[in-house]
Amino acid sequence: MIEIITDMATNRLWIYTSIGGSILGAICLAYLSTTRAGLWGYAKIDNAVDYLVERWGLTWLQQPEDAWRKKYPKITKKIDDLERRLNAVEAKAGVKILGGKEK
Repeated sequence: MIEIITDMATNRLWIYTSIGGSILGAICLAYLSTTRAGLWGYAKIDNAVDYLVERWGLTWLQQPEDAWRKKYPKITKKIDDLERRLNAVEAKAGVKILGGKEK
């Protein structure tokens, strides 16, 4: 057991190959995510996860509905500001507009 640990500490080739492999994997993943085949594969994985959530109730696989708000905080702030301004304009006009129609 000590020999294996000593060999791992002195022979560092495994570190370099794992770093190189992870970098190449990230490059391939970034490239594939923009191709039709990659998008098709992501859609299939998404459908499989949705099936597992529906069939077996694995709720920990679900993504929250407002996950985009945490991922894009600047856009979230702009949307919230626009909604606040729209509500103020509607309140001032005394009209509630939903879906382009007056209510």
